[in-house]
Amino acid sequence: MSEHKVVKSEEQWRQELTPAQYDVLRRAGTEPPFTGEYVYNKESGDYRCAACGTALFDADTKFESGTGWPSFTEPAVAEAVELRPDNSLFMKRTEVICRTCGGHLGHVFDDGPGENGQRYCINSAALAFQPAAASAQDDGEPAGAALPAQPDSDTR
Repeated sequence: MSEHKVVKSEEQWRQELTPAQYDVLRRAGTEPPFTGEYVYNKESGDYRCAACGTALFDADTKFESGTGWPSFTEPAVAEAVELRPDNSLFMKRTEVICRTCGGHLGHVFDDGPGENGQRYCINSAALAFQPAAASAQDDGEPAGAALPAQPDSDTR
Protein backbone atom coordinates (compact mmCIF):
# COMPACT_ATOMS: atom_id res chain seq x y z
CA MET A 1 0.00 0.00 0.00
CA SER A 2 1.26 3.47 -0.79
CA GLU A 3 1.59 6.31 1.70
CA HIS A 4 -1.40 8.61 1.49
CA LYS A 5 -1.03 12.38 1.25
CA VAL A 6 -4.15 13.11 3.32
CA VAL A 7 -4.10 11.43 6.72
CA LYS A 8 -6.83 12.01 9.30
CA SER A 9 -8.11 10.17 12.33
CA GLU A 10 -11.26 8.07 11.98
CA GLU A 11 -13.02 10.61 14.21
CA GLN A 12 -12.07 13.43 11.81
CA TRP A 13 -13.39 11.41 8.85
CA ARG A 14 -16.65 10.70 10.75
CA GLN A 15 -17.11 14.42 11.37
CA GLU A 16 -16.33 15.49 7.79
CA LEU A 17 -18.20 12.81 5.81
CA THR A 18 -21.88 11.93 5.70
CA PRO A 19 -22.72 8.52 7.21
CA ALA A 20 -23.05 7.01 3.71
CA GLN A 21 -19.73 8.50 2.59
CA TYR A 22 -17.99 7.28 5.74
CA ASP A 23 -19.36 3.76 5.28
CA VAL A 24 -18.16 3.57 1.67
CA LEU A 25 -14.92 5.54 1.82
CA ARG A 26 -13.59 4.48 5.23
CA ARG A 27 -15.24 1.08 5.83
CA ALA A 28 -15.26 -0.22 2.21
CA GLY A 29 -19.05 -0.38 2.17
CA THR A 30 -21.21 -0.50 -0.93
CA GLU A 31 -24.32 1.54 -1.57
CA PRO A 32 -27.36 -0.38 -2.88
CA PRO A 33 -27.50 -0.54 -6.70
CA PHE A 34 -29.48 2.13 -8.58
CA THR A 35 -29.66 4.38 -5.48
CA GLY A 36 -26.56 6.56 -5.91
CA GLU A 37 -26.72 10.21 -6.84
CA TYR A 38 -24.58 9.81 -9.98
CA VAL A 39 -25.89 6.57 -11.50
CA TYR A 40 -27.85 8.44 -14.18
CA ASN A 41 -25.81 11.65 -14.35
CA LYS A 42 -24.91 12.50 -17.95
CA GLU A 43 -23.47 15.99 -17.44
CA SER A 44 -19.94 16.88 -18.56
CA GLY A 45 -17.40 17.41 -15.83
CA ASP A 46 -15.12 15.71 -13.34
CA TYR A 47 -15.84 13.14 -10.67
CA ARG A 48 -13.67 13.77 -7.63
CA CYS A 49 -13.06 11.95 -4.38
CA ALA A 50 -15.76 13.02 -1.91
CA ALA A 51 -13.23 12.84 0.93
CA CYS A 52 -10.26 14.80 -0.43
CA GLY A 53 -11.27 16.39 -3.75
CA THR A 54 -8.76 14.55 -5.96
CA ALA A 55 -9.87 14.38 -9.61
CA LEU A 56 -10.58 10.69 -10.29
CA PHE A 57 -12.76 10.24 -13.40
CA ASP A 58 -13.84 12.32 -16.37
CA ALA A 59 -17.50 12.25 -17.39
CA ASP A 60 -16.39 11.44 -20.96
CA THR A 61 -15.35 7.96 -19.75
CA LYS A 62 -18.64 7.26 -17.93
CA PHE A 63 -20.98 4.72 -19.52
CA GLU A 64 -24.26 2.94 -18.75
CA SER A 65 -23.27 -0.52 -17.52
CA GLY A 66 -26.67 -1.58 -16.24
CA THR A 67 -25.09 -2.59 -12.92
CA GLY A 68 -26.60 0.18 -10.78
CA TRP A 69 -23.37 2.04 -10.03
CA PRO A 70 -21.55 4.77 -11.97
CA SER A 71 -19.15 3.02 -14.35
CA PHE A 72 -16.09 4.41 -16.11
CA THR A 73 -13.67 2.96 -18.66
CA GLU A 74 -10.59 4.50 -17.03
CA PRO A 75 -9.45 7.00 -14.39
CA ALA A 76 -8.78 10.59 -15.43
CA VAL A 77 -5.18 10.09 -14.29
CA ALA A 78 -4.00 6.53 -13.65
CA GLU A 79 -1.87 7.65 -10.70
CA ALA A 80 -4.95 9.07 -8.93
CA VAL A 81 -6.13 5.57 -8.00
CA GLU A 82 -4.52 2.56 -6.41
CA LEU A 83 -5.62 -0.98 -7.27
CA ARG A 84 -5.53 -3.74 -4.65
CA PRO A 85 -6.56 -7.39 -4.63
CA ASP A 86 -9.84 -7.90 -2.75
CA ASN A 87 -10.79 -11.46 -1.88
CA SER A 88 -13.63 -10.58 0.50
CA LEU A 89 -17.13 -12.00 0.16
CA PHE A 90 -15.70 -15.21 -1.35
CA MET A 91 -14.91 -13.39 -4.61
CA LYS A 92 -11.69 -12.43 -6.34
CA ARG A 93 -11.96 -8.74 -7.23
CA THR A 94 -9.76 -5.67 -7.59
CA GLU A 95 -10.50 -2.79 -5.23
CA VAL A 96 -10.13 0.82 -6.41
CA ILE A 97 -8.79 3.25 -3.79
CA CYS A 98 -8.10 7.00 -3.88
CA ARG A 99 -4.32 7.27 -3.81
CA THR A 100 -4.47 10.67 -2.05
CA CYS A 101 -6.57 9.75 1.01
CA GLY A 102 -6.91 5.96 0.90
CA GLY A 103 -10.69 6.07 0.52
CA HIS A 104 -12.45 3.01 -0.91
CA LEU A 105 -14.10 3.94 -4.22
CA GLY A 106 -15.36 0.64 -5.62
CA HIS A 107 -13.94 -2.13 -7.82
CA VAL A 108 -12.62 -2.58 -11.35
CA PHE A 109 -13.70 -5.48 -13.56
CA ASP A 110 -12.51 -6.79 -16.94
CA ASP A 111 -15.89 -6.55 -18.70
CA GLY A 112 -15.91 -2.92 -19.87
CA PRO A 113 -16.48 -1.54 -23.35
CA GLY A 114 -13.32 0.56 -23.73
CA GLU A 115 -10.07 -0.33 -25.45
CA ASN A 116 -8.67 -1.68 -22.19
CA GLY A 117 -11.86 -3.66 -21.47
CA GLN A 118 -12.12 -2.32 -17.94
CA ARG A 119 -15.19 -1.22 -15.97
CA TYR A 120 -14.47 0.94 -12.94
CA CYS A 121 -17.61 0.36 -10.86
CA ILE A 122 -17.61 3.25 -8.36
CA ASN A 123 -19.96 4.14 -5.50
CA SER A 124 -21.70 7.51 -5.90
CA ALA A 125 -21.13 8.14 -2.17
CA ALA A 126 -17.37 8.11 -2.84
CA LEU A 127 -17.69 10.82 -5.51
CA ALA A 128 -18.27 14.55 -5.74
CA PHE A 129 -19.27 15.79 -9.20
CA GLN A 130 -17.90 19.05 -10.54
CA PRO A 131 -19.67 20.27 -13.71
CA ALA A 132 -17.47 21.14 -16.71
CA ALA A 133 -17.98 24.91 -16.37
CA ALA A 134 -16.74 24.76 -12.79
CA SER A 135 -13.92 22.34 -13.65
CA ALA A 136 -12.54 24.72 -16.25
CA GLN A 137 -12.31 27.44 -13.60
CA ASP A 138 -10.99 25.25 -10.78
CA ASP A 139 -8.64 27.36 -8.73
CA GLY A 140 -7.27 24.53 -6.64
CA GLU A 141 -9.94 24.69 -3.96
CA PRO A 142 -11.11 21.31 -2.69
CA ALA A 143 -14.01 19.88 -4.61
CA GLY A 144 -17.22 18.68 -3.07
CA ALA A 145 -19.53 21.20 -4.55
CA ALA A 146 -19.54 22.88 -7.90
CA LEU A 147 -17.73 26.19 -8.03
CA PRO A 148 -19.85 29.18 -9.03
CA ALA A 149 -19.56 30.21 -12.65
CA GLN A 150 -17.55 33.38 -13.24
CA PRO A 151 -18.79 35.94 -15.75
CA ASP A 152 -16.83 36.16 -18.97
CA SER A 153 -14.56 39.20 -19.08
CA ASP A 154 -12.77 40.88 -21.92
CA THR A 155 -9.06 40.89 -21.11
CA ARG A 156 -7.84 42.80 -24.17
